[in-house]
Amino acid sequence: MANENIVVDDGRAKWSDLWLKEDYWAIWIGFFILIISGLIMMNGRADIEAQLSKYDAVIAAEKAKPIKTIELIQAQAAKKAVAGSKLPAAKTIIGYLKTPAKWSGNPLDSFVTHMDESAKPAADAAAKTAADALTAAKAAQDAASAASYQNAELNKAAETAIADWQKADSAAAKAKAKVGSDTNLIPSLIILGISLGVITAIGMGVMGFNMVQYFIGFLGVYVLCLFANFLGGYKPTATYGLNAEIWSIIVGMVVANTIGTPKWMKPAVQVEYFIKAGLVLLGAEVLFNKILAIGIPGIFVAWVVTPIVLISTYIFGQIVLKMPSKTLNITISADMSVCGTSAAIAVAAACRAKKEELTLSVGLSMVFTAIMMIAMPAFIKAVGMPEVLGGAWIGGTIDATGSVAAAGAFIGPKALQVAATIKMIQNVLIGVSAFCVAIYFATKVEAHEEGVKVGPMEIWNRFPKFVIGFLTASIVLSTIAGNLGADLGNALISNGTNKITVPLRGWFFALAFISIGLATNFKELAGYFKGGKPIILYVCGQSFNLALTLLMAWIMFYKVFPEITASI
Repeated sequence: MANENIVVDDGRAKWSDLWLKEDYWAIWIGFFILIISGLIMMNGRADIEAQLSKYDAVIAAEKAKPIKTIELIQAQAAKKAVAGSKLPAAKTIIGYLKTPAKWSGNPLDSFVTHMDESAKPAADAAAKTAADALTAAKAAQDAASAASYQNAELNKAAETAIADWQKADSAAAKAKAKVGSDTNLIPSLIILGISLGVITAIGMGVMGFNMVQYFIGFLGVYVLCLFANFLGGYKPTATYGLNAEIWSIIVGMVVANTIGTPKWMKPAVQVEYFIKAGLVLLGAEVLFNKILAIGIPGIFVAWVVTPIVLISTYIFGQIVLKMPSKTLNITISADMSVCGTSAAIAVAAACRAKKEELTLSVGLSMVFTAIMMIAMPAFIKAVGMPEVLGGAWIGGTIDATGSVAAAGAFIGPKALQVAATIKMIQNVLIGVSAFCVAIYFATKVEAHEEGVKVGPMEIWNRFPKFVIGFLTASIVLSTIAGNLGADLGNALISNGTNKITVPLRGWFFALAFISIGLATNFKELAGYFKGGKPIILYVCGQSFNLALTLLMAWIMFYKVFPEITASI
């Protein structure tokens, strides 16, 4: 078995590719994290099932009563709060994955926060008001219950008292949040950096690199990553879209083009290694049950518009703009139409784009994403666009998943749900896009330019293998979530394993963005901006994307499937 062929490399296929190739190591790292997270969830499954069953019994009994009782409200809230992320082991791990906090005055607040003593009196007063309101609500409910809920006046009085308690309880929760807590992220950030360094160093060592040199370099990259997160947490600039991702590229570029990327740090400047591991984890977030929640309208918005925009933008770049680099053209087209950085990395690997071309594509995406995540919600609110339509528009056009969620939340909860789901549906196309681009460039572009006939093995050889990990994670987690059922699946997957994988995916992306900056030379990059064609391509493609996505969302959500829109 040791000599069997499975993967084509330099004309020969080898089992060793499974542990000597970067794409596969990205898969193994992603799967390792997913397996650990899954084992933690499965270990606590029985306890979570018992909690859900208990609350379901209360909810079923209380729903039979004529009014929405205190017990029903409390049971529904408690059921919603059941999450695998609250299991002791998961809670401990999640505690080590936090990024530097938001800050505006004292820079140290980003890493060390203190309880706001001045907010405690207001929080205590709000808590007492909520407790008194609960007592009054219970008394009113007991009076209605004593009359077997047959007295309309007593029922109304109970409902009013319960509503007053809910308002007071919500106010108390907000007041308590303002008090905050004493936290020190420095120890956890140190442990996280060492852990990520060790995990990724193992892969580098097996692949034949010097583990010690890599680990030392990684610590330098990680420190710069923390600095970028620190800058991204500055509230006055973060409000305008200058987030940690953008700062990561800026910080890396400044270092690379001033003092130069230190020689000792270069072994850890591994853009694709980090981003590919993050993309495998991203697959765990693409759950089919959530895709089906939005249904056919969302699929049309994501799966019909996206390929049309991608192909049209590529043709526009070649025929109208006459871009000399086909690989830059297709990478920008995928970046802008599919889902930003993730798609750019996958497609760049499939068409073998130069690192400068990938950097340029990602940079354009970051800049326009920052603009759109502020401008689009403001425009949607200004014109009075329906919340569902606005969410669909945002989900289909803004590139980064985090920015989509932020923009959707600004409009409202329905917009957030629709935007995040459509972006998730769109993320499925990462693998499809990479596969199609690999086939097209191998059989049409390069074969035509070089006059060489390319066979299936070459297509497989250039196909980014980490996409297999992305799709596998999505399929496996979706299947498990479906078998568990809606409530248990949500508790163990969406609010369980994903609460571990999502922040880790974010850290891998952040390391990749810093690495992109550190590997970027302004002089080499400047040549690609000649004539402004990449910017023109992005602006024209995104304009077409905005128009077509809005039209498709309006048709699907309001003309063809209005009943689905009404149920959201």
